[in-house]
Amino acid sequence: MTTRAARGAASRWALGLAVLLGCVSGCTGGEPTPAPTSSAPPSRATPVPAPANGACHRLDYAQAVAPTTQDAPVPCDGEHTAETFLVGRLDAVAGGHLLAVDSERVQAQVARTCPRRLGDFVGGSDEERRLSMLRAVWFTPSVEAAEAGADWFRCDVIAVAGPQELAPLRRSLRGVLDTDTGARWAMCGTARPGAASFARVPCGEQHRWRALRTVDLGSDAYPGEPAARAAGQEVCRDAAREVAADALNFEWGYEWPTAEQWNAGQPYGICWAPA
Repeated sequence: MTTRAARGAASRWALGLAVLLGCVSGCTGGEPTPAPTSSAPPSRATPVPAPANGACHRLDYAQAVAPTTQDAPVPCDGEHTAETFLVGRLDAVAGGHLLAVDSERVQAQVARTCPRRLGDFVGGSDEERRLSMLRAVWFTPSVEAAEAGADWFRCDVIAVAGPQELAPLRRSLRGVLDTDTGARWAMCGTARPGAASFARVPCGEQHRWRALRTVDLGSDAYPGEPAARAAGQEVCRDAAREVAADALNFEWGYEWPTAEQWNAGQPYGICWAPA
């Protein structure tokens, strides 16, 4: 019997976007920062109007992972790369103090909300979303705009096409994982995970491997690499055997999260098999 446990190669996937996009929209360190106070005249910055929910945008990768954006909407029936699925209001008051928009507490609010609400828009189960190339990204006003009164945040859905590349979209992704079309956005690979030529791509593109299932590693502290690696060996082998043409001769792969990916929101590994 041929089995191959392909190491996760510390891929930047945490695309919760865990590592890849988990710190999108202004990851900061330290304690929540109160907004600065001054006896100087109020800022003359012009408030940035709240974005429109349901709008579409043509973002490149760098724009998608930026904390703020000033892009203009484009028609949703034309080519775009992002779709706004939620516009909300920031909760920037703690202990009677107004917090800066780039404080850890304010940014964490958005970082929790947007991924959690993605399922309400694209549909599918938690597992189907984990095994898809669809991810949430989010934006807040600039510090200057927030000081002028802007208090919104914006959640967009994107489809990752490859390393630092977004897939072009031509229709809404609302409910897509509840339809047959959702299969094209499932997670596949160009080669065996861990190989030099491996890259994640949507299953609608040319691929050689596909993600089968995830291995949940719990919600406590990172278990350490040996434990994370061991947790998926039997699970992934069995999952690959179930889809193999020959149950006695098959390949399989397993990616386990690094500590960095775990801390960024990916407490699970991924099982792979040849497509």
